[in-house]
Amino acid sequence: MKKRLCVLLALCLICALAAGCADQGAAEAANTTSAENAASAGRVEKVDIDLTQMSSTMVYGEVYSIMACPDDYLGKTIKAKGPYSAQYYDVTDKYYHYLVVADSTACCSQGIEFVWNGDHNYPEDYPEEEEEIEITGVFGSYDELDRTYYYLSVEILQRSHLT
Repeated sequence: MKKRLCVLLALCLICALAAGCADQGAAEAANTTSAENAASAGRVEKVDIDLTQMSSTMVYGEVYSIMACPDDYLGKTIKAKGPYSAQYYDVTDKYYHYLVVADSTACCSQGIEFVWNGDHNYPEDYPEEEEEIEITGVFGSYDELDRTYYYLSVEILQRSHLT
């Protein structure tokens, strides 16, 4: 009985992940350039991946995919919501900003680094730690300390008390 339940759950997860990815293929490739141009112009015309409209299981699967194969998402416009977090790293003498995404059981959190474009000073202009935010930005990468890091270049940041 346990084996059947495990197999059934695994099949359901595979079907859910496949259904979430089915609409992304050619349409994403065609819209990458327009999303990049819109973000660089300070506006977002189309969101390629809207994590705010997915179930918690789908969000977890999509974020896992982003972290496992980040190069597949470069140039994609992503919208997400969750608690804000900032971390100071003394080696670079910089603060790094994250949106925290949790799975449906809230046990496995993943931070998505973001850079808020424009003239914003930390901590004055940024949300409070753990404050719910919603961000929309273009997924990109940068090299630092001989390593590649991935982040969202964010044009739109909404705080929970503003929505």
